[in-house]
Amino acid sequence: MNAPAVLIVEDEPDLRQLYALTLAKVGTAVDQASDVAHARQCLQAQRYSVLIIDMRLPDGSGLELLQELARAGRPERAIVVTAYGSADNAVQALKAGAFDYLTKPVSPARLRQAVVAALQASAPLSPTPALAAPDPSHNDALQQLVGDSEAMQAVRATVQRVARTMAPVLISGESGTGKELIARALHACSHRASGPFVAVNCGAIPPDLLESELFGHKRGAFTGASADRVGLFQAAHGGTLFLDEVADLPLPMQVKLLRALQERAVRPVGAVAEEPVDVRIVSATHKALAQLVQAGQFRHDLYYRLNVIPIHAPALREHPDDLPAIAAAILQRLAQRERLPAPPRLTEAALARLRRHPFPGNVRELENLLERALALHPGPTLDAEALALDAAAHGDAEIAADHDDAPLTRAELEARLQRNRWNQSRTARELGWTLAKLRYWMQRLGLAA
Repeated sequence: MNAPAVLIVEDEPDLRQLYALTLAKVGTAVDQASDVAHARQCLQAQRYSVLIIDMRLPDGSGLELLQELARAGRPERAIVVTAYGSADNAVQALKAGAFDYLTKPVSPARLRQAVVAALQASAPLSPTPALAAPDPSHNDALQQLVGDSEAMQAVRATVQRVARTMAPVLISGESGTGKELIARALHACSHRASGPFVAVNCGAIPPDLLESELFGHKRGAFTGASADRVGLFQAAHGGTLFLDEVADLPLPMQVKLLRALQERAVRPVGAVAEEPVDVRIVSATHKALAQLVQAGQFRHDLYYRLNVIPIHAPALREHPDDLPAIAAAILQRLAQRERLPAPPRLTEAALARLRRHPFPGNVRELENLLERALALHPGPTLDAEALALDAAAHGDAEIAADHDDAPLTRAELEARLQRNRWNQSRTARELGWTLAKLRYWMQRLGLAA
């Protein structure tokens, strides 16, 4: 079997030689090019598994070469090399289709790690049948993203297009739209599918514990640290780290997260040295992150780093034609969980009632509604009266009671949410409301991001 071919495009001879010697240890065949023109000649002569491209070249830029590869539909995985601190270049390269980026000076271990990951990602392009066989987990994960609407087709297409890169993805959308499902689909469709998927709700961890939870700690680092503990970054090594509700991170933690993303390393609390980590970052938020940046509540440089590939999780009202299919998929899943012989079927009257409901809680609200209906109305069909939407239309009877007059002004409710760092459960408890009532009035007052 032929060794995978790598093309190094770098104008400094010493660096080219260092890269070539480093990659010889992973069993690759290496070609070298000193500029864009030479690289084009090599690419005309043959195809490669991986390209290592410096961003600054004597006769052009690595970004220019990367864009040419994308236009030509070339299969090579490109790793770009940028100067230290050139975060803008790295982000632009990832948006242009680069698989990964490295920051100079590049350590041999980091280079080998990146190339091995790129080779794994390009493996399905091999003509070997065993490698070319589709992974059924890909289809399973994508099938969880139910719907044939244009909005859902766009989500699935983006997932398939960007899954097999290292580019960070930011998933935006209202609560209950399935942002974690999208994150899991990205993981399942990537070359990291056999690695761990670690999800963390950034708003659910007390601020004073965040650093230890994310990066780990050493024994004796603080009171109660009786043993070394691995952080979530280390737990996700070789896989995907999903940072849900990333907008809830306090500013000091945002600085540390940015460094971890830039350096591909973390320093556990109480440690004297950083530990390298190999993770793909996917983050999500229901808030308008760009507005938080303008308000000074979220770092611009971190937002720029996380938002390389944006994916919008559409609200259920944005693709109402998918409601019957989504409801059927939920009922199928609930029937399997309850070990029913077959999932119940929604009547046309039930579907008509669902279509009239605004669903401020999106798919999560639909799932809760169907789970309640299934529990209270067992049988082969669910009719309109089984859905109890007269109460559910406003979350519960308490919401319906003050439907006409808002119990708080928009400014008052927003102030409460901000004081609780937009933690909805905490705000609801403070107000003496149900969570459904809070979400309803957030939606009514235009506070649901």
